[in-house]
Amino acid sequence: MTILSERISQSAFDGARLRVVLLLDLYEGAQNRFLEVYEHMRRRVSSVPGHIRDELCQSIENPSQWLITSEWESATPFLAWLNSEEHVATVQPLHGCVRDTRSLRFSVLRDTGRDSAPGTDPAPVPIASAPRRGDGVVRHALTFTVKPGSEAAVAKLLAGYASPPARVDDKTRLRRTSLFMHGNRVVRAVEVEGDLLAALRHVAQQPGVRALEEALNPHLEQDRDLGDPASARMFFTRAALPAVHHVASGGPEPRDTGRHALFYPAKDGCGTALARLLARQDEAAVDDPASPVTASTVFQRDDVVVRLVDVRGPLDARPALALGVEGSHKAAVLARLLDSAKDGVPTTEDELTRFLWRSEMRLITDRRAPAQA
Repeated sequence: MTILSERISQSAFDGARLRVVLLLDLYEGAQNRFLEVYEHMRRRVSSVPGHIRDELCQSIENPSQWLITSEWESATPFLAWLNSEEHVATVQPLHGCVRDTRSLRFSVLRDTGRDSAPGTDPAPVPIASAPRRGDGVVRHALTFTVKPGSEAAVAKLLAGYASPPARVDDKTRLRRTSLFMHGNRVVRAVEVEGDLLAALRHVAQQPGVRALEEALNPHLEQDRDLGDPASARMFFTRAALPAVHHVASGGPEPRDTGRHALFYPAKDGCGTALARLLARQDEAAVDDPASPVTASTVFQRDDVVVRLVDVRGPLDARPALALGVEGSHKAAVLARLLDSAKDGVPTTEDELTRFLWRSEMRLITDRRAPAQA
Protein backbone atom coordinates (compact mmCIF):
# COMPACT_ATOMS: atom_id res chain seq x y z
CA MET A 1 0.00 0.00 0.00
CA THR A 2 1.33 3.43 -0.93
CA ILE A 3 1.76 5.76 2.06
CA LEU A 4 1.11 9.35 1.04
CA SER A 5 2.99 12.18 2.71
CA GLU A 6 0.87 14.52 4.80
CA ARG A 7 2.60 17.54 3.33
CA ILE A 8 1.11 19.56 0.49
CA SER A 9 3.09 19.19 -2.73
CA GLN A 10 3.06 19.80 -6.45
CA SER A 11 5.88 19.47 -8.97
CA ALA A 12 6.74 19.64 -12.64
CA PHE A 13 9.87 17.59 -11.95
CA ASP A 14 8.37 14.15 -11.32
CA GLY A 15 9.56 12.81 -14.66
CA ALA A 16 6.09 11.41 -15.44
CA ARG A 17 4.49 11.80 -18.84
CA LEU A 18 2.35 14.92 -19.13
CA ARG A 19 -1.15 15.17 -20.60
CA VAL A 20 -2.21 18.69 -21.64
CA VAL A 21 -5.92 19.34 -22.19
CA LEU A 22 -7.05 22.46 -24.05
CA LEU A 23 -10.81 23.22 -24.01
CA LEU A 24 -11.96 25.57 -26.78
CA ASP A 25 -15.19 27.39 -27.60
CA LEU A 26 -15.20 28.63 -31.21
CA TYR A 27 -16.81 31.73 -32.65
CA GLU A 28 -19.74 31.06 -34.95
CA GLY A 29 -18.52 30.46 -38.51
CA ALA A 30 -14.87 30.02 -37.45
CA GLN A 31 -14.68 26.24 -37.82
CA ASN A 32 -12.88 26.05 -41.19
CA ARG A 33 -10.37 28.70 -40.17
CA PHE A 34 -9.79 26.89 -36.87
CA LEU A 35 -9.05 23.60 -38.65
CA GLU A 36 -6.48 25.35 -40.85
CA VAL A 37 -4.84 26.90 -37.80
CA TYR A 38 -4.84 23.57 -35.98
CA GLU A 39 -3.09 21.84 -38.88
CA HIS A 40 -0.37 24.50 -38.83
CA MET A 41 -0.02 24.16 -35.05
CA ARG A 42 0.03 20.35 -35.21
CA ARG A 43 2.83 20.27 -37.76
CA ARG A 44 4.89 22.78 -35.78
CA VAL A 45 4.40 21.13 -32.39
CA SER A 46 5.18 17.66 -33.77
CA SER A 47 8.83 18.72 -34.21
CA VAL A 48 9.23 20.08 -30.66
CA PRO A 49 11.53 17.91 -28.52
CA GLY A 50 9.58 15.97 -25.89
CA HIS A 51 6.26 16.03 -27.75
CA ILE A 52 4.64 12.61 -28.28
CA ARG A 53 1.24 13.10 -29.93
CA ASP A 54 -1.92 15.21 -30.24
CA GLU A 55 -5.64 14.47 -30.52
CA LEU A 56 -8.37 16.80 -31.80
CA CYS A 57 -11.94 16.15 -30.61
CA GLN A 58 -15.29 17.84 -31.26
CA SER A 59 -18.24 17.76 -28.85
CA ILE A 60 -21.18 15.58 -29.92
CA GLU A 61 -23.51 17.83 -27.89
CA ASN A 62 -22.26 21.31 -28.83
CA PRO A 63 -20.30 21.46 -32.13
CA SER A 64 -18.73 24.81 -31.19
CA GLN A 65 -16.86 23.10 -28.35
CA TRP A 66 -13.55 21.41 -29.19
CA LEU A 67 -10.87 19.60 -27.25
CA ILE A 68 -7.15 19.32 -28.03
CA THR A 69 -5.10 16.87 -25.98
CA SER A 70 -1.34 16.53 -26.27
CA GLU A 71 1.04 14.12 -24.62
CA TRP A 72 4.63 14.97 -23.63
CA GLU A 73 7.54 12.96 -22.29
CA SER A 74 7.46 15.10 -19.13
CA ALA A 75 6.45 18.57 -17.96
CA THR A 76 9.92 20.03 -18.52
CA PRO A 77 9.95 20.08 -22.36
CA PHE A 78 6.33 21.25 -22.44
CA LEU A 79 7.04 24.22 -20.17
CA ALA A 80 10.12 25.11 -22.23
CA TRP A 81 7.92 25.17 -25.34
CA LEU A 82 5.10 27.03 -23.56
CA ASN A 83 7.45 29.80 -22.43
CA SER A 84 9.12 30.28 -25.82
CA GLU A 85 8.56 33.12 -28.28
CA GLU A 86 8.00 30.42 -30.91
CA HIS A 87 4.97 29.17 -28.98
CA VAL A 88 3.57 32.70 -28.75
CA ALA A 89 3.84 33.09 -32.53
CA THR A 90 2.45 29.61 -33.24
CA VAL A 91 -0.76 30.03 -31.22
CA GLN A 92 -1.38 33.67 -32.16
CA PRO A 93 -3.70 32.81 -35.13
CA LEU A 94 -5.84 30.74 -32.79
CA HIS A 95 -7.12 33.83 -30.97
CA GLY A 96 -9.13 34.97 -34.01
CA CYS A 97 -11.11 31.70 -34.00
CA VAL A 98 -11.68 31.03 -30.33
CA ARG A 99 -14.11 32.75 -27.98
CA ASP A 100 -12.80 31.09 -24.83
CA THR A 101 -10.08 28.63 -23.83
CA ARG A 102 -9.04 26.71 -20.76
CA SER A 103 -5.79 24.79 -20.40
CA LEU A 104 -5.31 21.92 -17.94
CA ARG A 105 -2.15 19.88 -17.29
CA PHE A 106 -1.93 16.45 -15.69
CA SER A 107 0.82 13.97 -14.85
CA VAL A 108 0.06 10.47 -16.16
CA LEU A 109 0.03 8.14 -13.14
CA ARG A 110 -1.44 4.98 -14.67
CA ASP A 111 -1.91 3.79 -18.23
CA THR A 112 -4.55 1.08 -18.58
CA GLY A 113 -4.61 1.02 -22.36
CA ARG A 114 -3.38 -1.52 -24.89
CA ASP A 115 -0.50 -2.85 -22.79
CA SER A 116 -2.82 -4.04 -20.01
CA ALA A 117 -4.44 -7.44 -20.52
CA PRO A 118 -8.20 -7.67 -19.82
CA GLY A 119 -8.93 -8.38 -16.18
CA THR A 120 -5.42 -7.51 -14.96
CA ASP A 121 -4.45 -4.69 -12.63
CA PRO A 122 -2.74 -1.64 -14.09
CA ALA A 123 0.99 -1.30 -13.69
CA PRO A 124 2.02 0.17 -10.32
CA VAL A 125 2.60 3.89 -10.10
CA PRO A 126 6.29 4.75 -10.66
CA ILE A 127 7.89 6.36 -7.63
CA ALA A 128 8.64 9.53 -9.63
CA SER A 129 4.94 10.04 -10.34
CA ALA A 130 3.34 8.98 -7.06
CA PRO A 131 0.18 10.90 -6.19
CA ARG A 132 0.69 14.12 -4.27
CA ARG A 133 -1.56 15.70 -1.65
CA GLY A 134 -3.08 19.03 -2.68
CA ASP A 135 -4.87 21.79 -0.80
CA GLY A 136 -7.15 23.11 -3.55
CA VAL A 137 -5.00 26.23 -4.00
CA VAL A 138 -3.44 27.30 -7.32
CA ARG A 139 -0.29 29.42 -7.23
CA HIS A 140 0.67 31.68 -10.11
CA ALA A 141 2.94 34.66 -10.67
CA LEU A 142 3.62 37.42 -13.16
CA THR A 143 6.97 39.14 -13.66
CA PHE A 144 7.93 42.18 -15.69
CA THR A 145 10.58 44.88 -15.68
CA VAL A 146 10.15 48.63 -15.37
CA LYS A 147 12.32 51.40 -16.74
CA PRO A 148 15.43 52.06 -14.61
CA GLY A 149 14.84 55.09 -12.43
CA SER A 150 11.11 54.44 -12.05
CA GLU A 151 11.43 51.86 -9.27
CA ALA A 152 10.29 54.18 -6.44
CA ALA A 153 7.24 55.38 -8.36
CA VAL A 154 6.29 51.81 -9.29
CA ALA A 155 6.69 50.60 -5.70
CA LYS A 156 4.38 53.39 -4.51
CA LEU A 157 1.73 52.45 -7.08
CA LEU A 158 1.91 48.74 -6.22
CA ALA A 159 1.67 49.40 -2.48
CA GLY A 160 -1.32 51.70 -2.76
CA TYR A 161 -3.84 49.92 -5.00
CA ALA A 162 -7.24 48.84 -3.69
CA SER A 163 -7.51 45.09 -3.15
CA PRO A 164 -10.21 43.38 -5.25
CA PRO A 165 -13.01 41.49 -3.49
CA ALA A 166 -11.78 38.08 -2.41
CA ARG A 167 -14.90 36.21 -3.49
CA VAL A 168 -14.99 35.42 -7.21
CA ASP A 169 -17.92 32.99 -7.25
CA ASP A 170 -19.28 30.10 -5.18
CA LYS A 171 -16.22 27.97 -5.95
CA THR A 172 -13.39 30.46 -6.40
CA ARG A 173 -11.72 32.86 -3.98
CA LEU A 174 -8.59 34.98 -3.89
CA ARG A 175 -6.52 33.94 -0.88
CA ARG A 176 -3.32 35.97 -1.01
CA THR A 177 -1.41 38.41 -3.20
CA SER A 178 2.28 39.17 -2.60
CA LEU A 179 4.23 41.83 -4.52
CA PHE A 180 8.03 42.02 -4.59
CA MET A 181 10.72 43.97 -6.43
CA HIS A 182 14.38 43.23 -7.13
CA GLY A 183 16.02 46.18 -8.86
CA ASN A 184 13.66 47.01 -11.72
CA ARG A 185 11.99 43.57 -11.77
CA VAL A 186 8.49 43.15 -10.32
CA VAL A 187 7.00 39.81 -9.23
CA ARG A 188 3.32 39.51 -8.36
CA ALA A 189 2.42 36.14 -6.81
CA VAL A 190 -1.18 35.08 -6.17
CA GLU A 191 -2.85 32.18 -4.39
CA VAL A 192 -6.30 31.21 -5.65
CA GLU A 193 -8.70 28.71 -4.17
CA GLY A 194 -10.66 27.25 -7.11
CA ASP A 195 -10.45 28.32 -10.76
CA LEU A 196 -7.32 30.37 -11.53
CA LEU A 197 -8.61 31.66 -14.89
CA ALA A 198 -11.88 32.85 -13.32
CA ALA A 199 -9.92 34.59 -10.57
CA LEU A 200 -7.58 36.35 -13.01
CA ARG A 201 -10.55 37.58 -15.06
CA HIS A 202 -12.24 38.77 -11.87
CA VAL A 203 -9.17 40.75 -10.86
CA ALA A 204 -8.71 42.26 -14.34
CA GLN A 205 -12.29 43.59 -14.27
CA GLN A 206 -11.90 45.54 -11.01
CA PRO A 207 -11.75 49.33 -11.51
CA GLY A 208 -8.94 49.73 -8.98
CA VAL A 209 -6.80 47.11 -10.69
CA ARG A 210 -7.48 48.56 -14.14
CA ALA A 211 -6.46 52.00 -12.87
CA LEU A 212 -3.26 50.53 -11.41
CA GLU A 213 -2.37 48.78 -14.68
CA GLU A 214 -2.94 51.99 -16.66
CA ALA A 215 -0.77 53.93 -14.19
CA LEU A 216 2.01 51.34 -14.62
CA ASN A 217 2.02 51.56 -18.42
CA PRO A 218 4.42 54.56 -18.77
CA HIS A 219 6.96 52.81 -16.53
CA LEU A 220 7.07 49.42 -18.30
CA GLU A 221 10.05 48.40 -20.41
CA GLN A 222 7.74 46.34 -22.64
CA ASP A 223 5.06 48.53 -24.23
CA ARG A 224 1.44 47.39 -24.00
CA ASP A 225 -2.00 48.73 -24.85
CA LEU A 226 -4.62 47.33 -22.48
CA GLY A 227 -7.33 48.62 -24.80
CA ASP A 228 -6.07 46.23 -27.48
CA PRO A 229 -6.90 42.61 -26.50
CA ALA A 230 -4.04 41.23 -28.62
CA SER A 231 -1.49 43.57 -27.01
CA ALA A 232 -2.74 42.83 -23.49
CA ARG A 233 -2.78 39.07 -24.17
CA MET A 234 0.77 39.17 -25.51
CA PHE A 235 2.05 41.09 -22.48
CA PHE A 236 0.48 38.78 -19.90
CA THR A 237 1.53 35.68 -21.84
CA ARG A 238 5.16 36.81 -21.74
CA ALA A 239 4.86 37.92 -18.11
CA ALA A 240 3.51 34.58 -16.86
CA LEU A 241 5.82 32.93 -14.32
CA PRO A 242 4.55 29.37 -13.76
CA ALA A 243 4.84 27.57 -10.43
CA VAL A 244 6.97 24.51 -11.20
CA HIS A 245 7.23 23.22 -7.63
CA HIS A 246 5.40 23.78 -4.37
CA VAL A 247 5.77 22.04 -1.04
CA ALA A 248 4.38 22.83 2.43
CA SER A 249 4.63 21.03 5.73
CA GLY A 250 0.84 20.92 6.15
CA GLY A 251 -1.22 22.01 9.12
CA PRO A 252 -1.77 25.56 10.39
CA GLU A 253 0.84 28.19 9.63
CA PRO A 254 2.95 29.14 12.70
CA ARG A 255 2.37 32.70 13.88
CA ASP A 256 6.01 33.73 13.57
CA THR A 257 6.18 32.77 9.88
CA GLY A 258 7.25 35.42 7.37
CA ARG A 259 7.00 35.33 3.57
CA HIS A 260 10.09 36.11 1.52
CA ALA A 261 10.98 36.02 -2.19
CA LEU A 262 14.45 35.26 -3.54
CA PHE A 263 15.52 36.06 -7.10
CA TYR A 264 17.89 33.67 -8.91
CA PRO A 265 19.00 34.89 -12.38
CA ALA A 266 20.20 31.71 -14.10
CA LYS A 267 22.83 31.43 -16.79
CA ASP A 268 21.54 30.88 -20.31
CA GLY A 269 19.84 27.50 -20.49
CA CYS A 270 20.27 26.74 -16.77
CA GLY A 271 16.87 27.85 -15.43
CA THR A 272 15.35 24.37 -15.22
CA ALA A 273 18.43 22.87 -13.55
CA LEU A 274 18.44 25.70 -11.01
CA ALA A 275 14.72 25.32 -10.26
CA ARG A 276 15.18 21.57 -9.85
CA LEU A 277 18.07 22.10 -7.40
CA LEU A 278 15.94 24.39 -5.22
CA ALA A 279 12.98 22.01 -5.39
CA ARG A 280 15.03 19.08 -4.10
CA GLN A 281 16.30 21.19 -1.18
CA ASP A 282 12.81 22.30 -0.19
CA GLU A 283 11.39 18.77 -0.38
CA ALA A 284 13.85 17.79 2.34
CA ALA A 285 13.51 21.02 4.33
CA VAL A 286 9.77 20.80 5.00
CA ASP A 287 10.10 17.18 6.12
CA ASP A 288 12.61 18.21 8.82
CA PRO A 289 10.80 19.17 12.07
CA ALA A 290 13.77 21.36 13.04
CA SER A 291 13.71 23.31 9.76
CA PRO A 292 12.34 26.89 9.86
CA VAL A 293 11.09 26.51 6.27
CA THR A 294 7.36 25.73 6.35
CA ALA A 295 6.52 26.20 2.66
CA SER A 296 8.17 27.02 -0.64
CA THR A 297 7.06 27.72 -4.20
CA VAL A 298 9.55 27.79 -7.06
CA PHE A 299 8.47 29.83 -10.08
CA GLN A 300 10.41 29.53 -13.32
CA ARG A 301 10.23 30.93 -16.82
CA ASP A 302 13.25 30.29 -19.01
CA ASP A 303 16.22 31.60 -17.00
CA VAL A 304 14.21 33.65 -14.50
CA VAL A 305 13.76 31.72 -11.25
CA VAL A 306 11.96 33.09 -8.18
CA ARG A 307 11.54 31.16 -4.94
CA LEU A 308 8.77 32.20 -2.57
CA VAL A 309 9.59 30.80 0.86
CA ASP A 310 7.76 30.91 4.20
CA VAL A 311 10.18 30.85 7.14
CA ARG A 312 9.70 30.81 10.91
CA GLY A 313 11.79 33.48 12.57
CA PRO A 314 14.61 35.49 10.95
CA LEU A 315 15.44 34.65 7.34
CA ASP A 316 19.18 34.67 8.03
CA ALA A 317 19.06 32.28 11.00
CA ARG A 318 20.17 29.51 8.62
CA PRO A 319 21.28 31.36 5.48
CA ALA A 320 22.22 28.26 3.46
CA LEU A 321 18.81 26.72 4.11
CA ALA A 322 17.07 30.00 3.29
CA LEU A 323 18.94 30.11 -0.04
CA GLY A 324 18.07 26.48 -0.77
CA VAL A 325 21.67 25.27 -0.75
CA GLU A 326 22.19 23.70 2.68
CA GLY A 327 24.41 20.65 2.39
CA SER A 328 27.71 19.63 0.89
CA HIS A 329 28.71 21.33 -2.40
CA LYS A 330 25.22 22.77 -3.05
CA ALA A 331 26.43 26.38 -2.82
CA ALA A 332 29.06 25.60 -5.46
CA VAL A 333 26.42 24.03 -7.72
CA LEU A 334 24.20 27.10 -7.28
CA ALA A 335 27.07 29.42 -8.17
CA ARG A 336 27.74 27.49 -11.39
CA LEU A 337 24.10 27.92 -12.42
CA LEU A 338 23.74 31.62 -11.54
CA ASP A 339 24.45 34.37 -14.04
CA SER A 340 25.37 36.83 -11.28
CA ALA A 341 27.80 34.67 -9.30
CA LYS A 342 30.91 36.55 -10.42
CA ASP A 343 32.38 37.15 -6.94
CA GLY A 344 33.13 33.56 -6.01
CA VAL A 345 31.29 30.76 -4.28
CA PRO A 346 29.90 31.68 -0.83
CA THR A 347 31.32 29.20 1.67
CA THR A 348 31.36 30.85 5.10
CA GLU A 349 28.20 31.81 6.98
CA ASP A 350 29.00 35.52 6.53
CA GLU A 351 29.42 35.07 2.76
CA LEU A 352 26.17 33.10 2.57
CA THR A 353 24.35 35.82 4.52
CA ARG A 354 25.60 38.54 2.15
CA PHE A 355 24.65 36.35 -0.81
CA LEU A 356 21.20 35.88 0.74
CA TRP A 357 20.63 39.63 1.09
CA ARG A 358 21.64 40.19 -2.52
CA SER A 359 19.08 37.59 -3.62
CA GLU A 360 16.19 38.72 -1.43
CA MET A 361 13.49 40.73 -3.17
CA ARG A 362 11.97 43.77 -1.48
CA LEU A 363 8.48 43.11 -0.16
CA ILE A 364 6.08 45.78 -1.44
CA THR A 365 2.81 44.34 -0.13
CA ASP A 366 1.48 41.01 1.13
CA ARG A 367 -2.31 40.90 1.35
CA ARG A 368 -4.40 38.01 2.63
CA ALA A 369 -8.13 37.67 2.17
CA PRO A 370 -10.18 37.80 5.38
CA ALA A 371 -10.92 34.40 6.85
CA GLN A 372 -14.23 32.94 5.70
CA ALA A 373 -16.98 32.79 8.25
